Amino acid sequence: MDAGALLLSKERMPPVPQAPLSALRSGTMTENELAASVAKLSTLNESGVTGEPTGFPASLGFRSGKHTPGEWHESNYQKYYQSFSDRDNAERVRHESKQTANETEAQTQRTQQDSTKKLEERIHDIHFWKEELRREIEEIRNETDLLCAQKKRLENALDATDVPLMIAQDNLRCRVRRQEVDLVQDNVELQLNKEVEIIKKVQDLLRRTIQQTDKQIKLNRGGKHKLTMDWSDKLEAFRIDEKCASLNNNSTDIQYHEGSAKFEEIASDPESWAKFSHDNVVRAEHERMASIQLRNLIDNILTDTSNDMREQCNTVDTAFAKRVEEVHNSLTQMQNHLKKTIDEIGDMENNIKMLKQAIKDKEAPMQVAQTRLHHRTARPNVELCRDPAQYRLISEVGEIQQSIDSLTQKLADAEASLKDLNDTRMTLEKEITVKKNSLFIDKDKCMTVRTRYPTTSKLVGYQ
Repeated sequence: MDAGALLLSKERMPPVPQAPLSALRSGTMTENELAASVAKLSTLNESGVTGEPTGFPASLGFRSGKHTPGEWHESNYQKYYQSFSDRDNAERVRHESKQTANETEAQTQRTQQDSTKKLEERIHDIHFWKEELRREIEEIRNETDLLCAQKKRLENALDATDVPLMIAQDNLRCRVRRQEVDLVQDNVELQLNKEVEIIKKVQDLLRRTIQQTDKQIKLNRGGKHKLTMDWSDKLEAFRIDEKCASLNNNSTDIQYHEGSAKFEEIASDPESWAKFSHDNVVRAEHERMASIQLRNLIDNILTDTSNDMREQCNTVDTAFAKRVEEVHNSLTQMQNHLKKTIDEIGDMENNIKMLKQAIKDKEAPMQVAQTRLHHRTARPNVELCRDPAQYRLISEVGEIQQSIDSLTQKLADAEASLKDLNDTRMTLEKEITVKKNSLFIDKDKCMTVRTRYPTTSKLVGYQ
């Protein structure tokens, strides 16, 4: 406000009204009475009458109820002065009110513009974080879907290990039915036990990986939930601030809201507000990176476990093929030996027959020699001579007996040999049966079942 607009009341004081001397000197009042009357002007009430009204005629009492002309003028002058003072004060208030109204209008407009600008800046900040949250939500949702697909592969791979384990255990149970010496802890059995051990370790590893994957999926979904809640809050705040920024003095949906101009006790500050969303994004990114690493680990685990199982399966198949070949060769040799043994048994039986016939053929010569000797014992007296004939007959009997003993010994040896050959034949026949049983178990049972071993694509969880 410029100096020209200063009120008159600030430049000069209003004059005090003076009573005319003629009025002070009129009437029959003395100077002392006039002074006392003037002194009582300060006690006049609004009606200009001193004292309390009695309601009795003015002629009653010590003095008359009428005022003097001086009192009348004095009362008028005081009301003039009061009217002038009130008008001067009203003029000052009007100028100050106009100035205040102009100043407050300008300040209100500046404040409202600044508030609108702050709201627009806030809208920009909210939009930025809202887009960051939306982007991270989309990425972690896609990552969670990929991790769920990897989990499905793990579950498929774990299910696929049931068939190899069943095959290996079935092979071991079948091979328990091998007989006698063929029930040997050969390389096939060692490799089968190793295969069972590998499959069980693979199953344990896949189960632990599935549990770790479930945990990571929960962490991903937990991070996504926090991001979604934050994004939802940001969206609502964005809409609210957009609506607030669009409000103006001509809006139809504005009204008084008593008690709204305050800070909530639980309200955040800009730093903690931005940090909250930043922490949510960082936490989600951390879980997403961990999920990516876990997916790569799952790929490596499935590849390694599949290779280990297929490699061991090939090792077992090779051991089976080698063992079948060994058993088949052994069976062939035993069959050959059995054929030769049977042939030898036939020859030995013929030999025994020949020996028996030879022994029988010695009976007649023995009888002849002994009969001769018997007859010669009947020679009389001196004729009973030990002549060369006698010596030769006795020698003949000894030679024949020696031949019979030799043939009998050979017969016993032949019969013993025949018994051994028969025992060997029975052993070979039994062993051939054992080998055929082992060959049936390994070739027809185990190796046939192993043809149902899962493919690599199944072992890595794609089927």
